[in-house]
Amino acid sequence: MPSHAEAPPPPTPLREPVADSHTHLDMQSGTVEEGLAKAASVGVTTVVQVGCDVKGSRWAAETAAAHDAVHATVALHPNEAPRIVHGDPDGWSRQGARTAGGSGALDEALAEIDRLAALPQVRGVGETGLDHFRTGPDGKDAQERSFRAHIEMAKRHGKALVIHDRDAHADVLRILKEEGAPERTVFHCYSGDAAMAEICARAGYYMSFAGNMTFKNAQPLRDALAVAPLELVLVETDAPFLTPAPYRGRPNAPYLIPVTVRAMAAVRGVDEDVLATAISANTARAFDY
Repeated sequence: MPSHAEAPPPPTPLREPVADSHTHLDMQSGTVEEGLAKAASVGVTTVVQVGCDVKGSRWAAETAAAHDAVHATVALHPNEAPRIVHGDPDGWSRQGARTAGGSGALDEALAEIDRLAALPQVRGVGETGLDHFRTGPDGKDAQERSFRAHIEMAKRHGKALVIHDRDAHADVLRILKEEGAPERTVFHCYSGDAAMAEICARAGYYMSFAGNMTFKNAQPLRDALAVAPLELVLVETDAPFLTPAPYRGRPNAPYLIPVTVRAMAAVRGVDEDVLATAISANTARAFDY
Protein backbone atom coordinates (compact mmCIF):
# COMPACT_ATOMS: atom_id res chain seq x y z
CA MET A 1 0.00 0.00 0.00
CA PRO A 2 1.32 3.50 -0.76
CA SER A 3 1.93 5.62 2.32
CA HIS A 4 -0.66 8.27 3.09
CA ALA A 5 1.89 11.02 2.51
CA GLU A 6 2.80 9.84 -0.96
CA ALA A 7 1.92 12.23 -3.79
CA PRO A 8 -1.04 11.01 -5.87
CA PRO A 9 -0.34 9.95 -9.48
CA PRO A 10 -0.79 12.51 -12.28
CA PRO A 11 -4.29 12.41 -13.77
CA THR A 12 -5.03 12.12 -17.50
CA PRO A 13 -4.24 15.55 -19.00
CA LEU A 14 -7.06 17.96 -19.78
CA ARG A 15 -7.52 18.73 -23.47
CA GLU A 16 -8.38 22.37 -22.72
CA PRO A 17 -5.95 24.22 -20.41
CA VAL A 18 -7.19 25.65 -17.12
CA ALA A 19 -5.95 27.78 -14.24
CA ASP A 20 -5.67 26.86 -10.57
CA SER A 21 -7.29 29.97 -9.09
CA HIS A 22 -5.90 29.48 -5.56
CA THR A 23 -2.75 27.67 -4.50
CA HIS A 24 0.04 27.90 -1.92
CA LEU A 25 3.24 26.88 -3.74
CA ASP A 26 5.27 28.00 -0.73
CA MET A 27 3.70 25.20 1.37
CA GLN A 28 4.23 22.44 -1.23
CA SER A 29 7.20 20.11 -1.59
CA GLY A 30 9.61 20.46 -4.52
CA THR A 31 10.61 23.62 -6.35
CA VAL A 32 8.22 26.10 -7.93
CA GLU A 33 9.61 25.13 -11.34
CA GLU A 34 8.89 21.44 -10.73
CA GLY A 35 5.37 22.18 -9.52
CA LEU A 36 4.59 24.39 -12.52
CA ALA A 37 6.04 21.85 -15.00
CA LYS A 38 4.02 19.00 -13.47
CA ALA A 39 0.86 21.13 -13.59
CA ALA A 40 1.47 22.21 -17.21
CA SER A 41 1.97 18.58 -18.26
CA VAL A 42 -1.72 17.86 -17.40
CA GLY A 43 -3.11 21.13 -18.80
CA VAL A 44 -2.92 23.38 -15.74
CA THR A 45 -1.01 26.22 -17.35
CA THR A 46 -1.66 29.08 -14.92
CA VAL A 47 -1.74 29.34 -11.12
CA VAL A 48 -2.74 32.08 -8.73
CA GLN A 49 -0.30 32.09 -5.80
CA VAL A 50 -2.03 33.38 -2.68
CA GLY A 51 -0.46 35.33 0.18
CA CYS A 52 -1.62 34.81 3.78
CA ASP A 53 0.75 37.07 5.72
CA VAL A 54 3.34 39.76 5.01
CA LYS A 55 6.20 37.34 4.36
CA GLY A 56 4.08 35.04 2.18
CA SER A 57 2.65 37.97 0.26
CA ARG A 58 6.15 39.27 -0.53
CA TRP A 59 7.08 35.77 -1.70
CA ALA A 60 3.94 35.57 -3.89
CA ALA A 61 4.78 38.88 -5.56
CA GLU A 62 8.41 37.83 -6.16
CA THR A 63 7.38 34.43 -7.55
CA ALA A 64 4.79 35.96 -9.90
CA ALA A 65 7.40 38.44 -11.15
CA ALA A 66 9.74 35.53 -11.95
CA HIS A 67 7.23 33.21 -13.67
CA ASP A 68 4.78 34.05 -16.46
CA ALA A 69 2.49 31.19 -15.38
CA VAL A 70 2.07 32.64 -11.88
CA HIS A 71 -0.14 35.52 -10.77
CA ALA A 72 -0.05 36.74 -7.17
CA THR A 73 -2.53 37.84 -4.55
CA VAL A 74 -1.48 39.50 -1.31
CA ALA A 75 -3.20 39.73 2.06
CA LEU A 76 -3.33 39.04 5.74
CA HIS A 77 -5.38 35.86 6.19
CA PRO A 78 -8.40 36.36 8.48
CA ASN A 79 -6.63 34.36 11.19
CA GLU A 80 -3.42 36.37 10.76
CA ALA A 81 -4.98 39.72 11.75
CA PRO A 82 -5.89 38.65 15.33
CA ARG A 83 -2.47 37.02 15.73
CA ILE A 84 -0.77 40.30 14.86
CA VAL A 85 -2.94 42.24 17.32
CA HIS A 86 -3.23 39.74 20.19
CA GLY A 87 -0.11 37.63 19.66
CA ASP A 88 0.15 33.90 19.08
CA PRO A 89 1.54 32.23 22.22
CA ASP A 90 0.88 28.72 20.88
CA GLY A 91 2.82 29.44 17.70
CA TRP A 92 0.06 27.85 15.63
CA SER A 93 0.91 29.78 12.47
CA ARG A 94 4.02 29.27 10.36
CA GLN A 95 5.86 32.13 12.09
CA GLY A 96 5.79 30.38 15.46
CA ALA A 97 5.02 32.08 18.76
CA ARG A 98 4.51 35.86 18.63
CA THR A 99 3.86 38.60 21.13
CA ALA A 100 0.91 40.94 20.87
CA GLY A 101 1.57 43.92 18.59
CA GLY A 102 -1.70 45.79 19.10
CA SER A 103 -3.58 47.72 16.44
CA GLY A 104 -0.41 49.64 15.45
CA ALA A 105 1.22 46.41 14.29
CA LEU A 106 -1.88 45.58 12.24
CA ASP A 107 -1.73 49.03 10.61
CA GLU A 108 1.93 48.44 9.67
CA ALA A 109 1.18 45.03 8.18
CA LEU A 110 -1.77 46.41 6.21
CA ALA A 111 0.44 49.22 4.87
CA GLU A 112 2.89 46.64 3.51
CA ILE A 113 0.06 44.64 1.88
CA ASP A 114 -1.16 47.91 0.34
CA ARG A 115 2.31 48.56 -1.10
CA LEU A 116 2.45 45.06 -2.60
CA ALA A 117 -1.11 45.31 -3.95
CA ALA A 118 0.02 48.11 -6.29
CA LEU A 119 2.50 45.84 -8.11
CA PRO A 120 1.46 44.81 -11.65
CA GLN A 121 2.03 41.06 -11.13
CA VAL A 122 -0.27 41.15 -8.11
CA ARG A 123 -3.74 40.49 -9.55
CA GLY A 124 -5.71 40.24 -6.33
CA VAL A 125 -6.06 41.19 -2.69
CA GLY A 126 -6.66 38.07 -0.63
CA GLU A 127 -7.17 35.75 0.95
CA THR A 128 -9.07 37.98 3.32
CA GLY A 129 -12.47 37.67 4.94
CA LEU A 130 -13.75 36.09 8.13
CA ASP A 131 -13.06 32.82 9.93
CA HIS A 132 -15.38 32.11 12.83
CA PHE A 133 -14.04 28.57 13.06
CA ARG A 134 -10.56 29.37 14.31
CA THR A 135 -10.92 32.86 15.74
CA GLY A 136 -12.90 33.42 18.91
CA PRO A 137 -14.92 36.50 19.89
CA ASP A 138 -11.78 38.39 21.08
CA GLY A 139 -10.25 38.25 17.60
CA LYS A 140 -13.36 39.21 15.65
CA ASP A 141 -12.76 42.96 15.74
CA ALA A 142 -9.24 42.65 14.34
CA GLN A 143 -10.47 40.24 11.68
CA GLU A 144 -13.30 42.53 10.62
CA ARG A 145 -11.12 45.64 10.56
CA SER A 146 -8.58 43.82 8.41
CA PHE A 147 -11.29 42.57 6.03
CA ARG A 148 -12.72 46.06 5.54
CA ALA A 149 -9.21 47.44 4.89
CA HIS A 150 -8.56 44.76 2.25
CA ILE A 151 -11.87 45.54 0.49
CA GLU A 152 -10.89 49.20 0.31
CA MET A 153 -7.43 48.28 -1.05
CA ALA A 154 -8.84 45.99 -3.75
CA LYS A 155 -11.14 48.75 -4.96
CA ARG A 156 -8.48 51.45 -4.88
CA HIS A 157 -5.95 49.34 -6.80
CA GLY A 158 -8.56 47.83 -9.16
CA LYS A 159 -7.66 44.28 -8.11
CA ALA A 160 -9.79 41.18 -7.49
CA LEU A 161 -10.87 40.49 -3.90
CA VAL A 162 -10.26 36.90 -2.79
CA ILE A 163 -12.44 35.85 0.13
CA HIS A 164 -11.85 33.25 2.82
CA ASP A 165 -15.24 32.53 4.41
CA ARG A 166 -15.30 29.87 7.10
CA ASP A 167 -18.47 29.50 9.15
CA ALA A 168 -19.12 33.20 8.50
CA HIS A 169 -21.39 33.42 5.44
CA ALA A 170 -23.89 35.99 6.75
CA ASP A 171 -21.21 38.31 8.16
CA VAL A 172 -19.06 38.14 5.02
CA LEU A 173 -22.03 38.98 2.78
CA ARG A 174 -23.11 41.77 5.14
CA ILE A 175 -19.65 43.43 5.18
CA LEU A 176 -19.36 43.19 1.39
CA LYS A 177 -22.71 44.95 1.14
CA GLU A 178 -21.78 47.61 3.72
CA GLU A 179 -18.41 48.39 2.15
CA GLY A 180 -19.46 47.84 -1.47
CA ALA A 181 -17.73 44.86 -3.08
CA PRO A 182 -14.98 45.37 -5.66
CA GLU A 183 -15.91 44.84 -9.29
CA ARG A 184 -14.32 41.36 -9.19
CA THR A 185 -14.89 39.31 -6.03
CA VAL A 186 -13.99 35.64 -5.65
CA PHE A 187 -15.26 33.29 -2.95
CA HIS A 188 -12.25 30.97 -2.62
CA CYS A 189 -13.01 27.37 -1.63
CA TYR A 190 -16.70 28.15 -1.92
CA SER A 191 -18.36 26.65 1.15
CA GLY A 192 -21.95 27.88 0.97
CA ASP A 193 -25.06 26.06 -0.14
CA ALA A 194 -27.27 26.50 -3.21
CA ALA A 195 -29.25 29.35 -1.63
CA MET A 196 -26.03 31.29 -0.99
CA ALA A 197 -24.85 30.50 -4.54
CA GLU A 198 -27.95 32.27 -5.82
CA ILE A 199 -27.12 35.33 -3.66
CA CYS A 200 -23.55 35.32 -4.99
CA ALA A 201 -24.79 34.92 -8.56
CA ARG A 202 -27.07 37.95 -8.25
CA ALA A 203 -24.16 40.00 -6.91
CA GLY A 204 -21.83 38.73 -9.67
CA TYR A 205 -19.40 37.08 -7.24
CA TYR A 206 -17.19 34.31 -8.60
CA MET A 207 -17.39 30.94 -6.82
CA SER A 208 -14.22 28.86 -6.80
CA PHE A 209 -14.65 25.14 -6.09
CA ALA A 210 -11.91 23.05 -4.51
CA GLY A 211 -11.25 19.33 -4.04
CA ASN A 212 -13.64 19.14 -1.10
CA MET A 213 -16.55 19.24 -3.57
CA THR A 214 -15.63 15.59 -4.27
CA PHE A 215 -16.00 14.50 -0.64
CA LYS A 216 -18.92 12.19 0.25
CA ASN A 217 -20.42 14.64 2.74
CA ALA A 218 -20.22 17.60 0.32
CA GLN A 219 -23.65 17.35 -1.30
CA PRO A 220 -24.46 21.01 -0.40
CA LEU A 221 -21.37 22.10 -2.41
CA ARG A 222 -22.43 19.99 -5.38
CA ASP A 223 -25.93 21.50 -5.12
CA ALA A 224 -24.36 24.98 -5.14
CA LEU A 225 -22.20 24.11 -8.15
CA ALA A 226 -25.29 22.86 -9.97
CA VAL A 227 -27.00 26.27 -9.72
CA ALA A 228 -23.99 28.61 -10.03
CA PRO A 229 -23.91 30.44 -13.41
CA LEU A 230 -21.24 28.84 -15.60
CA GLU A 231 -19.57 32.24 -16.20
CA LEU A 232 -18.95 32.65 -12.42
CA VAL A 233 -17.40 29.23 -11.74
CA LEU A 234 -13.66 28.78 -11.00
CA VAL A 235 -11.59 25.80 -9.85
CA GLU A 236 -8.75 25.67 -7.32
CA THR A 237 -6.61 23.31 -5.30
CA ASP A 238 -5.91 25.37 -2.15
CA ALA A 239 -2.90 23.04 -2.22
CA PRO A 240 -1.40 21.48 -0.19
CA PHE A 241 -4.86 21.24 1.44
CA LEU A 242 -8.22 19.77 0.29
CA THR A 243 -6.89 17.00 -1.95
CA PRO A 244 -9.79 15.61 -4.02
CA ALA A 245 -11.16 12.09 -3.63
CA PRO A 246 -9.90 9.41 -3.98
CA TYR A 247 -6.64 10.96 -2.70
CA ARG A 248 -8.00 12.75 0.38
CA GLY A 249 -5.35 12.95 3.10
CA ARG A 250 -2.46 12.97 0.63
CA PRO A 251 -0.61 16.15 -0.45
CA ASN A 252 -2.44 18.34 -2.96
CA ALA A 253 -0.78 20.31 -5.77
CA PRO A 254 -1.92 22.16 -8.92
CA TYR A 255 -1.40 19.06 -11.13
CA LEU A 256 -4.45 17.47 -9.46
CA ILE A 257 -6.86 20.13 -10.81
CA PRO A 258 -8.10 17.76 -13.59
CA VAL A 259 -9.54 15.42 -10.92
CA THR A 260 -11.72 18.23 -9.58
CA VAL A 261 -12.60 19.58 -13.05
CA ARG A 262 -13.92 16.12 -14.05
CA ALA A 263 -15.96 15.81 -10.85
CA MET A 264 -17.38 19.30 -11.47
CA ALA A 265 -18.24 18.46 -15.09
CA ALA A 266 -20.15 15.40 -13.88
CA VAL A 267 -22.17 17.52 -11.43
CA ARG A 268 -22.97 20.05 -14.16
CA GLY A 269 -23.71 17.38 -16.75
CA VAL A 270 -21.38 19.03 -19.24
CA ASP A 271 -18.39 17.85 -21.25
CA GLU A 272 -15.10 18.43 -19.41
CA ASP A 273 -13.77 20.45 -22.38
CA VAL A 274 -16.73 22.83 -22.16
CA LEU A 275 -16.20 23.32 -18.44
CA ALA A 276 -12.41 23.74 -18.78
CA THR A 277 -12.84 26.36 -21.52
CA ALA A 278 -15.30 28.31 -19.38
CA ILE A 279 -13.11 28.09 -16.26
CA SER A 280 -10.08 29.30 -18.19
CA ALA A 281 -11.92 32.37 -19.48
CA ASN A 282 -13.55 33.05 -16.09
CA THR A 283 -10.24 32.95 -14.20
CA ALA A 284 -8.58 35.33 -16.66
CA ARG A 285 -11.54 37.69 -16.33
CA ALA A 286 -11.72 37.44 -12.53
CA PHE A 287 -8.00 38.22 -12.10
CA ASP A 288 -7.71 40.52 -15.12
CA TYR A 289 -4.77 38.79 -16.83
